[in-house]
Amino acid sequence: MTADTPETKPRSRGRRALRIGLLVLALLVLGTAGAGWWAYHRLDSNLASVDLDAAIGDNRPPKVVPGARNILVIGSDSRAGANAELDHGQVSGARSDTAMLVHIPEGRARATAVSIPRDTLVTRPECKDADGATVRSANRVMFNSVYSLAGPACVVKTVEQMSGVRVDHFVEVDFAGFKGLVDALGGVTVTLDKPMSGAKGSLKLDAGTHRLNGEQSLRFVRTRYGYGDGSDLGRIGLQQQFMMALLAELKKQDALSNPARLYKLADAGTKSLTTDSGLGSLSALAEFAQSVQGVDPSTMETIMLPVAYDRIDPNRVVVAEPQATQLWEAVRKDEKIPASAKDSPAKAG
Repeated sequence: MTADTPETKPRSRGRRALRIGLLVLALLVLGTAGAGWWAYHRLDSNLASVDLDAAIGDNRPPKVVPGARNILVIGSDSRAGANAELDHGQVSGARSDTAMLVHIPEGRARATAVSIPRDTLVTRPECKDADGATVRSANRVMFNSVYSLAGPACVVKTVEQMSGVRVDHFVEVDFAGFKGLVDALGGVTVTLDKPMSGAKGSLKLDAGTHRLNGEQSLRFVRTRYGYGDGSDLGRIGLQQQFMMALLAELKKQDALSNPARLYKLADAGTKSLTTDSGLGSLSALAEFAQSVQGVDPSTMETIMLPVAYDRIDPNRVVVAEPQATQLWEAVRKDEKIPASAKDSPAKAG
């Protein structure tokens, strides 16, 4: 045994311990990367998408302001299964209960949401349904019937035809998944200036501030009777109010500091979404979300498409002119919407 042997063993043990530590660290990194890949793959596979260009074709409005973005957001209702009790029985087919065209101007500092009443009588253009079959054009059809007959691409085409606004992206939120997202957030807070009576199975709430869970939130956005005049126009106000509260809640929660909570939110959110192919991946959604993070929900302007009661069927509404033309022109040109364009002859009481 040489004089330097005692020194060799500690050094060897030290190197061996270092190698073991590096191996453990490598395994941890690989394990984390594997978990990250699994989580990404799962979230990415939750998403469904529609190729709007292929479904609609080239006959679309031109893009006037390249930096601005227009996103059509639709809340769909299967009217079956878990949602049936919210609509007083089974109704076949799926419908778009909520439709908002969200305009984000160039610069991404603010946003405007234009709600389209579901009972609006519109001209449906010729479309292709999900199976590729031709759906003929028709006049004086209810806006929310377009989705059930021909699918989301035809809804986009209808909105583009009636507005002259190019829809850049499409997002459909399934109501069943919507409940899961609210529950993953731990609820959403809303404030009512008058009570909600609970008529015809709707939510019953006193005037004041309330923290709503997923099922309560779904009943809130679908409430028609028991609040205001019981019309669809009154429901739009509740939907817009809830959308602002939901966005504020998402912005307030520091999910990035809690990976488990972030994953739970992302899982619930992606399960409820169908998008256009441009947003049809987790990376594309994340990139888009990053680009609009400067938009403050508290400053978002919410407007109802100006409508008037139909002279033939007072239970339906028609687009009011010249207000609607002024509104859509401002959106197309990325300009401030004039007060005259916000005046709707048909208003909720």
